Amino acid sequence: MAKYIFITGGVVSSLGKGLTAASIGRLLISRGLSIRMQKLDPYLNVDPGTMSPFQHGEVFVTDDGAETDLDLGHYERFTGQTTSRKSNYTAGRIYWDVLKKERRGDYLGGTVQMIPHITDEIKASIRSLDEEDVDVILCEIGGTVGDIEGLTFLEAIRQIGLEEGPENVCYVHLTYVPFIKAAGEVKTKPSQQSVARLREIGILPNILICRTEVDLGDDVRRKLSLFCNVPQHAVIVEKDVEHSIYELPVVLHAQDVDQLIMRQLQLNPPVADLTEWREMLNRVIYPKGSVKIGVVGKYSELQDAYKSIFEAIEHGALAHAQSVQLVKIPAEELEDGTGLERLDEIDALLVPGGFGGRGVEGKVEAVRLAREKKIPFLGICLGMQCAIIEFARNVAGLTGAQSTEFDKDTPHPVVCLMEEQEHVQNLGGSMRLGASRSTFQPDTLIARSYGAQEVFERHRHRYEVNPGYHAKLEGAGLILSGKDDGGHLVESVELSDHPWFVATQYHPEFKSQPLKPHPLFRDFIGAAIARQSTR
Repeated sequence: MAKYIFITGGVVSSLGKGLTAASIGRLLISRGLSIRMQKLDPYLNVDPGTMSPFQHGEVFVTDDGAETDLDLGHYERFTGQTTSRKSNYTAGRIYWDVLKKERRGDYLGGTVQMIPHITDEIKASIRSLDEEDVDVILCEIGGTVGDIEGLTFLEAIRQIGLEEGPENVCYVHLTYVPFIKAAGEVKTKPSQQSVARLREIGILPNILICRTEVDLGDDVRRKLSLFCNVPQHAVIVEKDVEHSIYELPVVLHAQDVDQLIMRQLQLNPPVADLTEWREMLNRVIYPKGSVKIGVVGKYSELQDAYKSIFEAIEHGALAHAQSVQLVKIPAEELEDGTGLERLDEIDALLVPGGFGGRGVEGKVEAVRLAREKKIPFLGICLGMQCAIIEFARNVAGLTGAQSTEFDKDTPHPVVCLMEEQEHVQNLGGSMRLGASRSTFQPDTLIARSYGAQEVFERHRHRYEVNPGYHAKLEGAGLILSGKDDGGHLVESVELSDHPWFVATQYHPEFKSQPLKPHPLFRDFIGAAIARQSTR
């Protein structure tokens, strides 16, 4: 039977529960434990797949095709373990499953209630990760203690604590301790109130982790210990890190967080071995140089919208012991010509995915400049489709070429919906999702990068390169270097008369990790370094 760690948050949202949970996961793995990680989100959407990036940020896609919370990306990057659709449940999905059971008559005509039916479904979802080889399940509860929509989730994890016994459950509460600059004081009252709400529900934290912008002295920690009923040695200071989020496991380890968890759960694995992690951090803190990477996006002002992209770029730089200066260029600026000069200062250009027509012509213009000026280029999803459109118009001579997503009457629909997508009504979960095989032509740039001719990568898209235009594009010099299993759908393209020009329909960023940078991002940064040295 697995043991459980529940991570909750208080005072304000966006404290970094996901990063804290992922860091704890890293510490447990470094002690040789087998873990599973999970995020429970109290919102009513069935999944975040149809949510706006302005509200939710990135949608992270798992190998089995689930559209999930971006925190699952942190889990995979920190722990090196893949997640699945069992790793993310929303209140909408929980209620949906309960109501389907009610319609089938599974409750034998009984009255369906929040307790026990909803809480039982939540508990079953958590326990679905309990397999024979799993030592610990880490479960993060989204939202903030006190949110009305989160009450059933907190009640469910309280019940698990009762059912499993105290030696099998550890409650970790992440809170915010503000520094009032005008008064020159740290205030503990918000944290006291947050823990008080938890205690009213019946949950007593075993560990209190305090997010803060300043150091917390022993007097503050004693006060938090007294009023929050947590031993002082279990009051942990999580001050903003200086260099990288990947410092966080080391910060928590230095305060014996993993040892506190071991005592609570009555586990006795070997001590944590963070050697490889520290070596990686050393490259982050002491880089040999720096490269400028331009990212032309539709949501450039939103850090979370391209979370995995930005992290994968950093991983690629780590492979060369380099740091990264991100130059975020709003796609719409390139449409009116105001941002073109910013492309002159970069060492390489990345055009990521997105949905809808806003800013697309700016992305197409960015691809043109990267092709003509020989700037190393990586296009992802919509970024590849923009590369197809640009090449069709300006090299293949297909005037007016466009995607039918943006112009249904285009004379040259070089990107279009496949027949099976034509009549889709419900948008949620109806795209091409999850991992599938891509096969590469031998001796292509992308095959050399992977060191393989077959890979499995994750997809999240609906439109494809129109098969009717494959021959025309190839005839004009575009290399369709990767195809799907059937050989019909284009998975990657590249140019031979360019230092480094690669675009993929799939999302390689989802599989990149700091200890295992994705080969495409590694070689993309390598090309940027090469260009920088010759400029």
